[in-house]
Amino acid sequence: MLYSLIMAGGVGSRLWPKSRNSLPKQFLNLTGGETLIQTTVRRILPLAPLERIFVVTGERYVDLVQRQLPDLPLENIVAEPVGKNTAPAIGLGALRIAQIGPQDTMVVLTSDHIIPDEDAFREAVQSAAAVAEEGKLVTLGITPTGPATGFGYVHRGQAIGRFGALDAYRVQAFLEKPDLETAQQFFQSGQYYWNSGMFIWQVSAFFEALRKHMPTLEAQLRKIENAHFEAGSAEEAAEIWGQITPISIDFGLMEKAENVAVVPLDAGWNDVGSWASLYGELAQTPGQNVSVNAHHLAIDCQGVMVQGNGKLVATIGLKNVTIIETDDAILVCDMDKTQDVKKVVEYLKNTNASEYL
Repeated sequence: MLYSLIMAGGVGSRLWPKSRNSLPKQFLNLTGGETLIQTTVRRILPLAPLERIFVVTGERYVDLVQRQLPDLPLENIVAEPVGKNTAPAIGLGALRIAQIGPQDTMVVLTSDHIIPDEDAFREAVQSAAAVAEEGKLVTLGITPTGPATGFGYVHRGQAIGRFGALDAYRVQAFLEKPDLETAQQFFQSGQYYWNSGMFIWQVSAFFEALRKHMPTLEAQLRKIENAHFEAGSAEEAAEIWGQITPISIDFGLMEKAENVAVVPLDAGWNDVGSWASLYGELAQTPGQNVSVNAHHLAIDCQGVMVQGNGKLVATIGLKNVTIIETDDAILVCDMDKTQDVKKVVEYLKNTNASEYL
């Protein structure tokens, strides 16, 4: 039986000013349809019904999750008192799943990806679940479309076998974001995948790996689990949670474990890491002007994206520009500089302009 744990606690500051502390990108409608978290749930529903889908998020976002996913059982929303990075978040969600399916398989997803070929995605998850039944920790590796420097990489090793429609491979190494020359070498070799941040494993295999490679975190999670059955549990659990050291699942577990496998995913994946990456999903032809939530009047413009707030936005003679409007802020940026939006966020933090964060 397959369970799904969706991580929905990040802020997504590179998509400022739409993405804010109070309304992060996973809760935004960025494509003119569903919000990203709604799309994530719908995408996995054919494999895991709502009663087997869990969302781990910050306490401040529980109401948002409820509003956007009204049919999700309230007990399936797992709240973090404070963000501790992905390893503790996944561990907390896995505790909840272990209460009802300790011998079953779980797929860990992030709530802010765009995956156009949903059939290929589900095919990869099913193949990875079959690999996980052999006790392996599995990650989905994105088949690269070019020498990207903005992603971590997974170096595949020896083939394990064919599972369903796809081959699975041992993982030789997880690698940090490379420089351009190294990324070109990775791409040309055909032996490297982008690190998707999506994982599949048996619940029991996950906790066994935690005990071996992250024993302190595993012990803290067990204390939290025990606290839920005692009086004053919420306060005690929050106190234990506060003592946990933030750490990513990649660094804390996946880079250390020996029984790690990768299943390739070729489905048009996009982690929506910047306004430029989102434009690539919205634009159907080179040079197209696109808009979401705005009436965009473009005169002699090329490659302009507008994310509006319901107003008419008129542009004249612009090329390769993104315009993002909210109630209290407007961003105008060269499309090639959208990664630098983080500098705006850093400035706002340094100047204590929290009302814009």
